[in-house]
Amino acid sequence: ALDENTRMIILTGYASIATAVEAIKLGVVHYLTKPADADEILAALHKDEADTGVPVADAPLSVRRLEWEHLQKVLAEAGGNVSEAARRLRMHRRTLQRKLAKRPVRE
Repeated sequence: ALDENTRMIILTGYASIATAVEAIKLGVVHYLTKPADADEILAALHKDEADTGVPVADAPLSVRRLEWEHLQKVLAEAGGNVSEAARRLRMHRRTLQRKLAKRPVRE
């Protein structure tokens, strides 16, 4: 955070484990996914940092969601370079681009 009185939250429509981890490392105290209403955003701003408010999922992630998370992780590790990420994933660059162009799979 900029100083001890500054609290950062993220509101994203493209949530992934990789981006959530990176955001937390950068000092974000709450990571919200769209759609979020004004009450949820205000609650996140007023929550104590120790209260993550993250619900524990009852069911495991789907295979499609796991694939999306893995693609995002490898892309982040490649510094956002799609060609390098495709090499690491051993897939054609265009195939990776098509997969990334789709919206993330809901959990």
